[in-house]
Amino acid sequence: MPAGFTEEGLKALDAALERHVERGEVPGLVALVARGGQVHVTSHGHKTLGDSEPIGRDAIFRIASLSKPIVGAAAMLLIEDGAMALSDPVARWLPELAGRRVLRSLESGLDDTVPAEREITVEDALSFRLGFGCIMTPGRFPVAAAEERIGLKTLGPPWPPPPLTPDQWIAGLGSLPLLDQPGQRWRYNTGATVAGILIQRVTGAPLAEVLAKRVFEPLGMTDTGFYVPEPKLHRLTSMYAPGPDGLTLYDAPGGWYAAPPALPDAAASLVSTIDDYWAFTSMLADGGGRLLSPESVRLMLRDRTTDQDKADHPMFFGGNSGWGLMMAVPAADGAPGSPGAPRGYGWDGGSGTTWRTDPAAGITGIMLTQRMATSPEPAQVTSAFWSGARAAFA
Repeated sequence: MPAGFTEEGLKALDAALERHVERGEVPGLVALVARGGQVHVTSHGHKTLGDSEPIGRDAIFRIASLSKPIVGAAAMLLIEDGAMALSDPVARWLPELAGRRVLRSLESGLDDTVPAEREITVEDALSFRLGFGCIMTPGRFPVAAAEERIGLKTLGPPWPPPPLTPDQWIAGLGSLPLLDQPGQRWRYNTGATVAGILIQRVTGAPLAEVLAKRVFEPLGMTDTGFYVPEPKLHRLTSMYAPGPDGLTLYDAPGGWYAAPPALPDAAASLVSTIDDYWAFTSMLADGGGRLLSPESVRLMLRDRTTDQDKADHPMFFGGNSGWGLMMAVPAADGAPGSPGAPRGYGWDGGSGTTWRTDPAAGITGIMLTQRMATSPEPAQVTSAFWSGARAAFA
């Protein structure tokens, strides 16, 4: 049985997080650390700057890219059902992505292409190797300009949400050539949106409905979804963008998340609470619990990145991480990474959210806040959380 918390360690963690709030780096946060059956939750600051009421444990946050692993679990349930397989071509349900063309280079015009060597598979989408995604090299490329005109918002921040429906979005993606041959290279983000639309096509039901019935209801995640119903809006945090003059309000509770979106984006559109997300992460830590089979969890957590992927994306993988299905996982080579980096499997969100479960240490940490990230480098409060979380255990 792993040792649990130390009182001194928890006090130090809480004090460190409080200092970052007091300095104005984040308006508020709710954080959780757990090990060996012990769970500690701490909250600091406010849902909205200027509030007199402290933020509560029941605060609802835009969890951004922490949406990805949840949708990944839903996809694995469909695979367990036999409704689809990792090796299936997505074109079976997404004909918009059949018969792809691939750019000769990023600098190429949209008509300077070669045929795709094979079809995009379900695994390609879930592992972000479908051939399209964020372009991390500097420069303005014709394909990026075309993507921006269509409004897919897959190559940059997801806010404000695109006004496209799932059918319009996938048609837009299908009108563009791929950046890489399917399976050749890891590129962030786009595969998650494709996965969400794929789930909708496979089931014939809206993604929100599938997630509610297959994931949220079984796990008791009563406050997780693609929008916040009016009776709960008072619990939704305001989101802020950092700038040279401090934090600027970016989205208020009555804004983008007050009604169902046109595109329920599996990449970044869910809202949740600390307890709901703990229910999800606990399920994975329990080998799938009452939701997923151990084999599904094993497949999700298998590192699929190559040495070239890690060389191309050092900010994402940092020496100790790889990528499984819809989330970061421990590197297959067992590299320990830097002392300040989070360890284990999980992911981070562009709204200041972070989660990792470290199976080796038996530790889970989750922190939700509402300060937009401006780079892949973690915010100071995030680094302080991970350092304090590890130090809080005997």
